Amino acid sequence: MEDPSPISPAQAADLDTVLAGLRAAGESTRLRIVAVLAEGELTVSELCRILGQTQPRVSRHLRLLCAAGLLVRHSEGTSAFYSYTRAEPGRSLLRSVLALIDHDDRTLRGDRQRLEAIRAERASAADRYFEQIADRWDRVRSHHVADAEVEAALLAAAGPGDGREGRSLGRLIDIGTGTGRILELFADRIDRGLGIDLSTGMLNLARSNLVARDLYHCSVRHGNVYALEVTPRSFDIAVVHHVLHFLEDPAAALAEAAATLKPGGRLLVVDFAPHDLEELRSDHAHRRLGFADAEVTDWCHEAGLTDITVQHLVPTGAGTAEAPGELLTVSLWTAIQPTNRSDPTESDRPTGELTPAGDGR
Repeated sequence: MEDPSPISPAQAADLDTVLAGLRAAGESTRLRIVAVLAEGELTVSELCRILGQTQPRVSRHLRLLCAAGLLVRHSEGTSAFYSYTRAEPGRSLLRSVLALIDHDDRTLRGDRQRLEAIRAERASAADRYFEQIADRWDRVRSHHVADAEVEAALLAAAGPGDGREGRSLGRLIDIGTGTGRILELFADRIDRGLGIDLSTGMLNLARSNLVARDLYHCSVRHGNVYALEVTPRSFDIAVVHHVLHFLEDPAAALAEAAATLKPGGRLLVVDFAPHDLEELRSDHAHRRLGFADAEVTDWCHEAGLTDITVQHLVPTGAGTAEAPGELLTVSLWTAIQPTNRSDPTESDRPTGELTPAGDGR
């Protein structure tokens, strides 16, 4: 008989481990949690709103799912996020359970509707924030980032290009372009540049900046980081600069960015290392308080990228008059689209997982 296992023998688990996972998922509330987390990571308070249950009860269910190896928890400031495990056998158990669920079930439809309401509230708050600060965005960002050092590191990480003099890096896409600063930075080294952003206020400012500098080989357009609507494998460089911490599903955004790259193309990701400045969440619409090295590295691997490296840009001093207090370490990940990559298949994601929605900045 053919072995139906979706994992390798080395990853297979003993009966007790498999039974623990099945028992954990085999309860109505916990099965609802499994179903809704297919849409992306959520906090305890968000799950309470979706499920209509108290925090102690939801927390108990989450502890059981984590103990069974189906979910993982990570803390950021005062918030705790829950998401699917990426380890076996939990990953395969989740895939198998999702495949059996009727996602048109009335209860699950209600859960998704409440999730979409939460995401709409967040997206609206983020849109208001970006529209309000569009004209001072670079100044706001510089309160926490040594821009000159980060930009020098980005240029170095982009590599020598194809060896031509002048614009040797080819085509660049800047995902979450904001004011268009990354397009300006790379303008004299690229043939063409395209910036994508969800905020019309940011796009208007970016267009003005590009025109003011006669950068007519660079353009910007409205778009969502989860659905870029560009020709696959058509860019040599993709940059995701201080964008992931605003997103509902950073892994999905990186997978979409990776899909834009030609074989041998390079992904550059800049974001904060883990920190505990809770005011960035409350006052500046940050969804995540930084990222661990391994977290982003794993997402790049899952997107099919190779040769992944990370460097840290550690600030000195204790802040400025405009931004007193802690200055944040910035991480720069570099990853390469392999020249022999095959197209991803649906089997690479758990069956039943829906296309991520939410803020696409």
